[in-house]
Amino acid sequence: MSVAEPSPGTSPGAPDSARRIVLLRHAKADWPDVSDHDRPLAERGRKDAPAAGRWIAGTGINPDLTLCSTATRTRETWKLVVHELPQRPKTVYEERLYEASLGDLLALLGETPDEVGNLLLVGHNPGMHALADALSGTAEGDAGARMNRGGYPTAAVAVVGFNGSWKDVEHGVGRLLDYWAPHE
Repeated sequence: MSVAEPSPGTSPGAPDSARRIVLLRHAKADWPDVSDHDRPLAERGRKDAPAAGRWIAGTGINPDLTLCSTATRTRETWKLVVHELPQRPKTVYEERLYEASLGDLLALLGETPDEVGNLLLVGHNPGMHALADALSGTAEGDAGARMNRGGYPTAAVAVVGFNGSWKDVEHGVGRLLDYWAPHE
């Protein structure tokens, strides 16, 4: 499966390039007696995260950069996902992703260097669902219906494409190219 190849005549990293954002919600977390930030993955999460990684690898998207929340469950999710990818992207652990609002997420996207063509975010709900929904002016196939029907469960992945600079990311600029959840 290949998701949204760049437009002819554009080079990756050019301000007018086709770009993709992969939005991964962390896998299922456990509820031990620790702070919310320190919650580890549950057994189901340790099974679902590699499946999400295989699905991302199957899209043909190779992230240039991954921004991952500093929470334990997101870091553990990313560690299991990245082993399934054909190449390891540069990874930045970003504390602003933890408990990020939609505005915070849009601001982070706007800080992304234009050399980055494909960005992967590993974060939390409600932010991941809100961002996918806000960016997606349109949806391809039944991706939008599947995303909204499922409520963006743990380990769900949305792929949003748009053209332009990261500085221009705002509501409705993109299209939902694909959506996957482990228990669809």
